Amino acid sequence: MDPLMIAMIVALVLSVVMHEMAHGYAANWLGDPTARLQGRLSANPLVHIDPLMSVILPGLLILSGAPFVFGAAKPVPYNPYNFTNQTWGEAI
Repeated sequence: MDPLMIAMIVALVLSVVMHEMAHGYAANWLGDPTARLQGRLSANPLVHIDPLMSVILPGLLILSGAPFVFGAAKPVPYNPYNFTNQTWGEAI
């Protein structure tokens, strides 16, 4: 595996984990502790891995020689009814 492909995989994992952590921190900041109570505010990639979208799909794209790599993580759960600041709501 060439260094560019390894760099793309590392960038994909880091970006997906940071993205989902941002969702959880935004919900926590607005007053919803759901993600925090479920341990989803972690930088550990294992917490955010979805077998199909995080492993199988990117693996198939890499093995097929696709010009792009796409992946996703488990969505961070939140309950908008717990938000204390309803001014912006889900827009944050």
